[in-house]
Parts: sequence; C-alpha cells; structure tokens
Amino acid sequence: MVAVPRLAKITGWVAGVLVLVVVVGLLTALWTIHRSFPQTTGSLDVAGLEHPVTVMRDGAGIPQLYADTSSDLFFAQGYVQAQDRFFEMDFRRHLTSGTLSAMFGRSALKTDMFVRTLGWRRVAEEELPLLAPQTRSYLQSYADGVNAYLAAHAGAQLSLEYAVLGVSGLSYTPAAWTPVDSLSWLKAMAWNLGSNMQDEIDRSLESARLTTAQIAELYPPYPYAQNRPIVNQGAVVDGVYEQDAKHGASRLPPRPAFPARAFRPMLATAGHAAAGLSDLLGTGAGGGIGSNAWAVSGAHTASGMPILANDPHLDASMPGAWYEMGLHCRTVDAACPFDVSGFTFAGLPGVVIGHNASIAWGFTNLYPDTEDLYLEKIRGNRYLYNGRWLALQTRLETFDIHGQSPVTITVRTTRDGPIVSDVDHDLARVGRDAPVPIGSPVRGTAYAVALRWTALQPGRTADALFGIDRARDWNQFRDAAQRFDSPAQNLVYADIRGHIGYQAPGRIPIRRTGNGDWPVPGWDPAYDWDTSYVPFDALPNVLDPKDGYVVTANQAITSRRYPYYIGDSFDYGYRAQRIRDLLEATPNLTVADMARIQLDTFSSLAKTLTPLLEAIHLPSRYYRQGQETLEGWDFRQSSSSPAAAFFNVVWKNLLALTFHDQLPREAWPDGDSRWWAVVENLLQRPHDIFWDNTHTPTRETRPDILRKALENARDELTRNDSSIPSQWRWGELHQLILRNPTLGSKSSPVAFLFNRGPYDVPGGPSVVDAASFDASKGYQVTSLPSMRMIIPLGNLDGARWVDLTGESGHAYDPHYTDQTTLWLEGRTLPWPFSAQAVDAATSDTLTLRPAASRR
Repeated sequence: MVAVPRLAKITGWVAGVLVLVVVVGLLTALWTIHRSFPQTTGSLDVAGLEHPVTVMRDGAGIPQLYADTSSDLFFAQGYVQAQDRFFEMDFRRHLTSGTLSAMFGRSALKTDMFVRTLGWRRVAEEELPLLAPQTRSYLQSYADGVNAYLAAHAGAQLSLEYAVLGVSGLSYTPAAWTPVDSLSWLKAMAWNLGSNMQDEIDRSLESARLTTAQIAELYPPYPYAQNRPIVNQGAVVDGVYEQDAKHGASRLPPRPAFPARAFRPMLATAGHAAAGLSDLLGTGAGGGIGSNAWAVSGAHTASGMPILANDPHLDASMPGAWYEMGLHCRTVDAACPFDVSGFTFAGLPGVVIGHNASIAWGFTNLYPDTEDLYLEKIRGNRYLYNGRWLALQTRLETFDIHGQSPVTITVRTTRDGPIVSDVDHDLARVGRDAPVPIGSPVRGTAYAVALRWTALQPGRTADALFGIDRARDWNQFRDAAQRFDSPAQNLVYADIRGHIGYQAPGRIPIRRTGNGDWPVPGWDPAYDWDTSYVPFDALPNVLDPKDGYVVTANQAITSRRYPYYIGDSFDYGYRAQRIRDLLEATPNLTVADMARIQLDTFSSLAKTLTPLLEAIHLPSRYYRQGQETLEGWDFRQSSSSPAAAFFNVVWKNLLALTFHDQLPREAWPDGDSRWWAVVENLLQRPHDIFWDNTHTPTRETRPDILRKALENARDELTRNDSSIPSQWRWGELHQLILRNPTLGSKSSPVAFLFNRGPYDVPGGPSVVDAASFDASKGYQVTSLPSMRMIIPLGNLDGARWVDLTGESGHAYDPHYTDQTTLWLEGRTLPWPFSAQAVDAATSDTLTLRPAASRR
C-alpha cells in the first residue's frame, strides 16, 4: 500500500527529468542551429580591410556591398558569402580537389579518384599564374575575406553541418581559403555542362545491338526546317564571322569514325565510373541541363529599350546553385571599376550573370563537343602512338579516408589525356576481352580509355568573368569573351544604348579526322586535334540582328553551312522555337510578358502525339476513361492538370515499350528533346523495327505500342494515384525535393534537417518552364530553372529576379527557402540597383570596419 505513492513519486521525478532533458536538448539544438546565423546589423571589426564596407540586405537577405576599393569589395564579398554559405563552399572545394573521403568516408572514394585522375585542382593551380595581375589580386582579396571569417568562427559557428559531422566523430578544422579553391569550381562547372562524352559511350553501347543506320535514327540531325538556330544570318569570311555575309567556306570533309563494336565492354564501365561525380554535380539523374535566355530589341518592347531574360536549368539542390548579390564601388573609376549586380557562385568572386550600369548579359549552355575518348594500347608503362612506344606519365595520388587507412593509386596519362578507365578496381578488366581491330600493329593487349578535354588545359575564364563585370559596351564585352575558355556558353547581350547581341566563346577543338561522335584510336595521329582551336573571330556572333531577337535555349548555333564543327549534342530546339513564337506573337513586350513566357508549359510533343493517342481504339471503358482526359487539353502541363499527368505517364511507358527491349539499360531514353525528335520521326514510320517488341513472337507496329502505352498508363495511375481520372494531378507525380548533396542523401538519418520538399511542380522536359524528369526512372524533378531574371535596359531598377531556394545555406535560417514559394508560384522579387533604390529596399545594414579602427 505504501509502495504505490512512492512509485508515483519516482515516476513523476523521472518524467520531470525527461522533460528537463528534452527541454535542454531542444534549447541546445536551437542554440547550435542559431550559432551559425550571420550578423547582419550593427558593425564588425575585421582585420584585413583598408576602409569600411557597407553591407545592405533587403527583406530576402540579398546583400548589396559598397566599398571604396576593389580589394575591399572582394574581401567583403568573401566574408559575406562565408557568412551565408561556407559549408557549401567547403564542400565544393573538397569535391573539386578530390578530398571528400576525408570528410565523408569511403563512400566518396570513387568520386575522389575520378576527380584526381582528371586533375581539376592541378589544372587550376597551373591556371592561376596565367591570369592578369588584377584578377589574381581580386581572387586573393576574396580569399582573405573568407579567411577573416574563418578566423573568428569554427565548428557549428560556421554551419550546422559541422556540428552533425562532429557528432559522427569527424575532427575537422577547415583549411584557409585560397584563390585556387575559387578557380577549381570553374572546372566543376565545365564538367557539369559538358555534353558529348556520354553520347560517345551510349553510341558504343548501342553498337553491340543495333546497326549503324538504327543508331543514326537515335541521333537525328537538328531539325533546321522546324526549329531555328540561334544566329540566322552571316557566314565565315577569311576566318572572321561576318554577320551580313551570305556565303562562307567549308573545311575538309571528315573521315569515317573508328568502328566501335570492339570496345563496348570497356565503355560501359567507363560510363559507370563518372556516375557518382555526376550525381554530386547535378548531371546524374537525367537530362535537362540547359537554359533559356533571350534579348529583345526596343523595336519590339513597350519602352522602346531592350529587355533581357535568363533562366539557367541546373540540378535541384539545397542550397540552390546561385547566390544573389550586388558589388558597388562608391566611386566608379579605373581603380575601382565595379558597379555590378546579379547571380554569383558561393566561392567565386565577381558576378557571373547579371548587369552593371551599362550592359546586361545572360548564359545558356553552348553544348560544344570539347571532350573526346581515345582508346589506348598499353604495354607495361608505355603506350603506342604513331608506331612508337612512348612512356606513360605517372603520378601517385593518396586519399585520406575518414575512419580508415589512406589509399594510394597511380594516375596514368598519355598525350591524349588522363586514363579514366583506371579510376576503379572494376575497371582493371577494361577491354580485357576486346578483339583487336584488323590491321592493328599489336595483338593480344587490352584497351585503356583516355579523356581529352579542353578544360584540362589551363585557361583564363576568370579574366573573362571580371572583364564582363567591367564592360561598358559591345566591344569591351566581346574582348572579355575572348578569354572565356571553358565552360563554353552562349552569351546573350543587351545595353542601355539600345543594342542587343550574341557571342559564342570557348575553346572548341579542330579535329583532323572525324567529329567526336565515337571513341577513336589514340595510336593513330590521323585522329589528333589540331594545335589550334576554332578562332574566336570565326565563332558565330551578331550585334543587332535584323529581326530584333536573340533567342538561345541550347539549340543549334547557326546554319549547316558553318565551316567548323562545333558539336551535335545541341538541344533540338523545341523550347527555343516556342520562345521565339511567343515573342513574335506579342507586340510591345514588357517585363510582365517576359515573366509569362518563362512560365510557359506548352508541350509541342503533346500537340503532335495526342491526336494519334486519341485515335487509338480502346475497347474497354476503363481504359477509355484515361484516354478521355486528353479531350480538349490545351497541351499545357500545369500542376493541377489530369491530362498532363496522363500524357506524361503515357510518354514514359511509350519510351519503355519502344526502346527498352533493344537498348542496353545504360542508354535507356530519359525523354529529353533528342527523344522527342526520335519519336516524332518514328511516328511517320508506323512499321519501323523500333516499334517491334523483340520479346514477343509477333511483330508490333506503332498502333500496338501506342495502345499498350495508353493501357499501361491507366493502370499505373490507378495503382499509384486514383481510379478516378479527374482526380489525377501532374504535380502529385512531378515533385521536387531540395536535397543537401552530402547530409541530405536518401540514406542519411539526418536528411530531414537539411532537405526540403516535396513540392508539386509544373512543366516538364523540353518545354520553356523546363522542370525535367528522367523517364527511365520516374517523374521526380531532376533539373529545373535554377533562377529567373528579367532586366529592362531602360530602367535597371525595374529588373526582377528570384532564386530557387534563398540566400542562406543555414538550415532553419529565415532565408534558407524563403524564395522557393515565390519560385513555385512563378513570382519574382524586385531587383534594386541604384543607390537610392537599394537604400529604399534595405532592411538590415552591417558595417565591416578595419580592425584597427576599433576605439
């Protein structure tokens, strides 16, 4: 009888202790989380500044920096970006230096091996002394600013991720930031935006099952008659692209490509070796890496002045790829020439995309063929070239692995480039059983695979970025673009004088033989690159095109008559043509019109394919109910649309039924613009062999596959969504998860701390609002418009911008995802530029003072 109240007393005491533990735990968690949030008001004394810098943030936390000198300006940029995004910066430099294993363990080792084999950081180290002295000083000032922040912050003060990693047992102090850390990220972006290597691998994989003619069906030529290229006038005359010329010269015709069937096993494994790196950089989940950008002359705008718009399509990530920022010299002169605002990369000084007081610019991926795979015959420590056995270049790379012993590998390099088939133990048997081509001087040896890539040559892209930030007119803009080596981008231009323009920059190789579509024999000098690249003056460019429009959406650059081979991995132009059609149909264009076009979800594929789907006879009422959702559809892919849901599920099933039986898994269609073109062509040939299901005894044709795709789609939606078609919603299938690339992985127990979503998203692949998905895997968004911007050159304070996530990289910071809802709803933020407009928009002001000024 006495024990009952005693037990109750003990139980109450234990409950009280548990509550106290929970409260203390929550308070500790909140304290830990808030420790990393940046100071945005008042003043800070910072060693390394010469003069005070003012940091003015608006309600979205977007900073505008005002300084007296360039060194102070970039010092402050480094300090402020470290405040908001240091873990992202630190992760990026570990990625680009191949040292992720030291933080995240053996799971990152394959990625590290691949990156070190390519040697991104080594190239960046070689690049630094080639840059202009001013550029090197800007990079160093930025690094000094980052390091000033690191000197006063550590561990969880830097970011919540470090606290989590500390709990896992990682004892880690970030190293000082260096200019090479900034330059290395340009190599990562060049890899991220590369285009042709995977096509080379896929063609080789397909060659084991398909004829050359069938492979050609899967890589149709660009549809010039249907979708216009970027530049629609001009030609190369005496080595210079003349925009008013009518005819140009042609280069020597290419020789046939090297036959590919012999080395399929090796290439399959080489393709797997880069997969982990592609996932981290945003190219591993499916197609869709591209962009939209356009400039319209004042002849077509309500204001009579140009408007420029841009929305780069990149992988969905947390935080988003971009960081919005303004960099302003208080007095703009030769000593301090910057008055620029736009989108930056955390870890890289300057502005990448945006405008200054005179010009605006945007980027889209040019998709040049700057990567070639070379087969190498190796004997011991030598490789064959032009009948001689040359010594391989070798170096040792050692990898520190968190929680385990270090691992050392030997990186081998030929004159063509690093041997990428050495980066994994599974690749040791690369080419082991591959037959030797007839006529080869050596028999019984295996092939290795080397990668030749323009980005592995030191360049001056950093000079170009700062040059564009300073440019005041078209000539200065083009002068800066000459140094834009890699990644090659379509550059779209507009200025306050009323001009618009386009420039293709970049190092694009001239091949002696072939066109880079297939791997080639490294031992044959006929397949070398010339010592020079396509001359900059010969690259397509135009100022004030006759029709008053520059439209780039990764489509072909110029006509078939262009004498140099740039590439053939362009987008097939459906987005670009839709943008052009909408622009031409709208007189007196405004900023609001540009925003409406950016959000367009019309699918030209749906317009072509839907009538054929509706014409298929389905005897069952159950299946006809799915088909009937397409009746009266306007072919727009809104989140709430049942028809868009049904059509995209039909599309995924159509691709699977048509191609999965005949293609290796590694080359299954992802549903991007190339597959639009392939299927559109196949629809004209109802009895093409691709329609046949090789796993059945009957010979299927187009109607059979369309019928089965309709039936499979109805079953899939009924099984996974609803049996009532009117309740289907495209957004419920097409969802976005913003995922931290490290601690937000699917297997991470703390992913919930850092990831956000899912969100319902409209759009789809190859529409203007290009939220892509990989049709070989499902409907989850893989890439999307990573930001949107619209700049009216007649009123720079009337510009608009929005980021995918927000300024902050700190989980639970108010600006972690405060722009995501705006982005999802198609809204944008005001983009103040003048000092008066910035002042009016400012919510928080922080003064960074030289430490010596403290009283």
